[in-house]
Amino acid sequence: MELLGIGAFAKASRLSPKALRLYDALGLLTPAEVDPATGYRRYAPAQLEQARMVAWLRRLGMPLARIRQVCALEAAPAAREIRAYWARVEADTAARRDLAAFLVDHLSRKDPAMTHHPATDTPGLALRYAALSDRGLVRETNQDTAYAGDRLLAVADGFGGRGERAGAVAVEALRRLESGDVPADGLLNVLQDAYELAEHAVHGVGGATGTTLTALLLTGSQLALVHVGDSRVYLLRGGELFRITHDHTLVQSLIDEGRLTEEEAVSHPQRSLLVRALGEGADGTPELRLHDAHPGDRYLLCSDGLSAVVPDDDVRRVLSGGTEPAPAVEELISLANGRGGPDNVSCVVADVVERGR
Repeated sequence: MELLGIGAFAKASRLSPKALRLYDALGLLTPAEVDPATGYRRYAPAQLEQARMVAWLRRLGMPLARIRQVCALEAAPAAREIRAYWARVEADTAARRDLAAFLVDHLSRKDPAMTHHPATDTPGLALRYAALSDRGLVRETNQDTAYAGDRLLAVADGFGGRGERAGAVAVEALRRLESGDVPADGLLNVLQDAYELAEHAVHGVGGATGTTLTALLLTGSQLALVHVGDSRVYLLRGGELFRITHDHTLVQSLIDEGRLTEEEAVSHPQRSLLVRALGEGADGTPELRLHDAHPGDRYLLCSDGLSAVVPDDDVRRVLSGGTEPAPAVEELISLANGRGGPDNVSCVVADVVERGR
């Protein structure tokens, strides 16, 4: 079989000679023959398929180290790896798209050319709310914290030896936002500062302990979200239920990468393993976002003691049942305990209403 020189092979594979030399150095695409005197590389025609695969994967933006892993696999597992990689890319792109949309909206609000008309602007909004936390039927103590106030809604799910204290100090650090003016154009910055105080407070608890933290802060017609961990926020709008937080768990990461289905995740033995949380040595990077609130919206903040055992359809039924927030939180906790109450369960339900009504 006649070998191809590096120039001919580069032309046939649509890879540059420079790229071929790099891939050789990385052990990704080794020539069939290298002249010991001149170092000239020659390739077998059979290597064209692998070279083209490398070129295609580079066009996807896949890192070279991962390409090497994919190329070492048989066809079926290689396809699964590519599917998982692309699912992760799409998830990251969606997160960046949300951030870009926020920045465009944020800067547009500051643009003097963007005039606002009082007759059409959304009026000031207020919250009607209820919060309740329950030990459940299995745990000896309750490490959850649930809080609802005129402007702040929060849930924390502590873990470790002093988890109850960790959750409590995290929420307490945010409660100072209830007093004082929070400018709408600096809402996320204020929330970020308060979150850093919460992180510092949790570290001060000491020991192998930590907490999730999920909160909403209302200013004018906007709600600012801060979220880390696997507590959740749901929005009921127009009869439809939307989850507006993303679980920071190992299982959710596997789902995002296409390695696990939603159905498989329900019974996964590590479904509660966090990849982000507040605590010493943990990745505490929070999600921070703004949401436009509408009169008639209903928000639910809950710990995984609810979301892990009560299906979304049941949550939607309770939230859309027309009851006030207090009966709704009681019914949701009753549903969790009716399914064995395996964990502490906390719920905050808040209705968005026009101020003064």
